[in-house]
Amino acid sequence: MLGMRMVAICAVLVLASVPVVAQEMTAADALAKVKLRYPAVLPANTVDTVKAGDPATKVTGIATTFMDTLDVLREASKRGLNLVITHEPTFYNHLDQTTLFTDDPVYKEKLAFIEEHHMVVFRLHDAIHRVPPDAIAMGLIERLGWKGYLRAADDPFFVTLPPVTLAQLAKELQGKLGAGTMRVVGNPALVVTKVGMRPGAAGLAKQVSVLERDDVEVLIAGEASEWETVEYARDASAEGRKKALILLGHEPSEEDGMEQCARDLRGVFPGVKVEHIVAGNAMWAPEHPVAVRKP
Repeated sequence: MLGMRMVAICAVLVLASVPVVAQEMTAADALAKVKLRYPAVLPANTVDTVKAGDPATKVTGIATTFMDTLDVLREASKRGLNLVITHEPTFYNHLDQTTLFTDDPVYKEKLAFIEEHHMVVFRLHDAIHRVPPDAIAMGLIERLGWKGYLRAADDPFFVTLPPVTLAQLAKELQGKLGAGTMRVVGNPALVVTKVGMRPGAAGLAKQVSVLERDDVEVLIAGEASEWETVEYARDASAEGRKKALILLGHEPSEEDGMEQCARDLRGVFPGVKVEHIVAGNAMWAPEHPVAVRKP
């Protein structure tokens, strides 16, 4: 009897010492789990779909990014990450409609790279914004170190800061986010404490609705049409209203949210390599030119 117990114990110890091998899964399998992690009610025309590649492809690793630029795709392939989860479009428009680019050499080369390297690209946009608290906005708040300034712990869109001038606030944001092409509208000497946040490109209606609030003095957003929210903020300031606008750039306002996504997905896929690849801002200022990566 004792001998049988010893055999059983040894068997358990041997099994415990065997390394756990991640079970093979297809991109479709992985994306089903991603959707469970961000269980949102999506619009009928959701953009959260596969943009390129075969969902039956076996996953070798997962990359998250703000934008699956060609540079990001090359880096993902180099790291052995063939399921790329991007927040923004792959093919230059919100719905990733490719009719305009059917014979376009830039589009064709990018698509060919994805196909040749057996990659699958999925856009995670609607769901990650809709599961509260908005993970993209919360990623920005955490990068800035502003969680302690949130008016409500589960609402990353409104903060109350210690008094600071608009110019000082802009410099702080630029330093923390590396927002080299950030732009500001309003009186640089304006002292503000009440801040509204709208990362990305929320559009005129949502941006102005925040600026209209009595409890918002400055709106921090990603981007805006120059003839819309920008001019509204300029007129509000010219009328002597305590209003201002800071445009970080779309990428600096949302990249951190997708880095948080990578941390979330590591918990969903233990044993699978999940990494965040920074897309970076496409634009640069003349006084700070950037090095262009060689193909």
